[in-house]
Amino acid sequence: MEQQIKEGISAALQALYNHDLPSEDISLQPTRKEFEGTYTFVTFPFARFSKKSPEETGNEIGEHLLQNAEVVSAFNTVKGFLNISMSEASQIGRFSDMFDGADVSNSPIFKIPETGRTVVVEYSSPNTNKPLHLGHLRNNFLGNSVSRILKAAGNEVQKVQIINDRGIHICKSMLAWLKFGAGETPESSGLKGDHLVGKYYVAFDQAYKKEIVGLVAKGIDQEEAEKQAPILLEAQAMLMKWEAKDPEVYALWEKMNGWVYEGFNDTYNKMGVDFDKLYYESDTYLIGRDRVMEGLEKGVFFKKEDGSIWVDLTDDGLDEKLLLRKDGTSVYMTQDIGTALMRFDDYPGLSQLIYTVGNEQEYHFKVLFLILKKLGYQWADACYHLSYGMVDLPSGKMKSREGTVVDADDLMQQMADTAKARTEELGKIDGFNPEQAEELYEMLGLGAIKYFLLKVDPRKRMLFNPEESIEFQGNTGPFIQYTHARISAILRKAQQLGVGLDAIDFDSLSEVHQTEKDLVFALGQYPEKLNLAADTYSPAIIAQYIYDLAKDYNRFYTELSIFNESDKIVQQFRVALSALTAQTIKVTMDLLGIQVPDRM
Repeated sequence: MEQQIKEGISAALQALYNHDLPSEDISLQPTRKEFEGTYTFVTFPFARFSKKSPEETGNEIGEHLLQNAEVVSAFNTVKGFLNISMSEASQIGRFSDMFDGADVSNSPIFKIPETGRTVVVEYSSPNTNKPLHLGHLRNNFLGNSVSRILKAAGNEVQKVQIINDRGIHICKSMLAWLKFGAGETPESSGLKGDHLVGKYYVAFDQAYKKEIVGLVAKGIDQEEAEKQAPILLEAQAMLMKWEAKDPEVYALWEKMNGWVYEGFNDTYNKMGVDFDKLYYESDTYLIGRDRVMEGLEKGVFFKKEDGSIWVDLTDDGLDEKLLLRKDGTSVYMTQDIGTALMRFDDYPGLSQLIYTVGNEQEYHFKVLFLILKKLGYQWADACYHLSYGMVDLPSGKMKSREGTVVDADDLMQQMADTAKARTEELGKIDGFNPEQAEELYEMLGLGAIKYFLLKVDPRKRMLFNPEESIEFQGNTGPFIQYTHARISAILRKAQQLGVGLDAIDFDSLSEVHQTEKDLVFALGQYPEKLNLAADTYSPAIIAQYIYDLAKDYNRFYTELSIFNESDKIVQQFRVALSALTAQTIKVTMDLLGIQVPDRM
């Protein structure tokens, strides 16, 4: 139907103004709710061809459409905006095309052609020296949702992560555990492994700061004290031993990382995210180090007097970047070079490699992609940094070293507890047994976090308000989940009353209410919104679409009766509308990684 309007506008421009504009170059937008119409065409750019005002231009194009396009029933022009109303028959026909029988999961709107592209999406990528926190939640939910969206849009998608399991920060936790842990384990402490290791990362920082204060009190300069603190020197020595595969250090590293992996897996299960392949920095940094040495031999990199290896990017508007330290140990850039090489080896023909990493690393990825190109890898152009803003809380910014982060496990549990309190308060669990109720609380709590974090454009820094996110009204996950539960109840009642959906006589429908038209239009927008979200890597587009769809349905539900409708064809049509809406909400919420309940 949209294509028919575009073709009609193209024909009108040619007939009225002798202006050739292909239909594929014509842009339509949904008509705003305060105006009558389905599609809006902006006429301002075409006034120079018509030699008339934008409003007169709109009226002339509208008249031409009314006379020549059967799908158009009316139009109105507001300044330079031509609002086009669709005919009853076209609206009914449009829904008939979308509603492919009682099994709404087979609707053509969900059948997106395959693109033939393979996309690797990296997300999470934690350090093994601390548990996952609120910032990791946005990262995981964003990366996982983008993966789902890209897959639904016809791409083959591989979800991966790089586990940062080596480096000075890992040695800090290890050293602090040796010094202060007295053999403490997850079993003896009752702590998850990642929480236990994170405890010693904080302990290292506390001891480090105390030593700096002591050195400064002895007259040593602050900057020099930060470099010469004994506990830091010990950690640096431990890193060198690790890279030399010292048996004791390596065994400790394997033991503590094992604790962390068990903790991470438990958190990922609660989050509802997963991965197709895991990479480890302890493997990839070796490949990166070899490529750095090859680049040095070819003159791509240079060595300083102290033995450290660098790349000079000043001619590219950047600066010099360290690749290997003077003691031969690697840095993040070394590891990332190796990881990129492994991924393009593992996935031949890879169309795109997406890194889901916070915007504080934008410079890092500019440098990485440029280094890969200088090393001769043309596929560097297929690398993309999906940059996102940080998450703040009403209490302020989080800091891992100081132990002021909001733990992901604690937050998810807090949200489930809040969902329980709100749900019981509203009386929405009648007929649930204890196990079903707990499942609902977790579904609502996790859905509230995911939706709140994903409804914001990824590029924007955001404030996460737990109380606001769990509301059952407004632009929240629970509001949409409740809408799905409401529609599911309607469908159960329809089934009990014997309202069948296998053979609806759409030709007998003579009139469609405006709220029904709005709902039909919104459902038909799914493929367009999906492709836009895939093109821009923005789950926020999907979140806004679901919210608008839920609002349209609730308006339809409020204004029109379903089961008191005497016309059985109209009743069937409204149940069918409800069924396809429920399925669309379920499908689109799944793109965000959110489950929806069938009853509340």
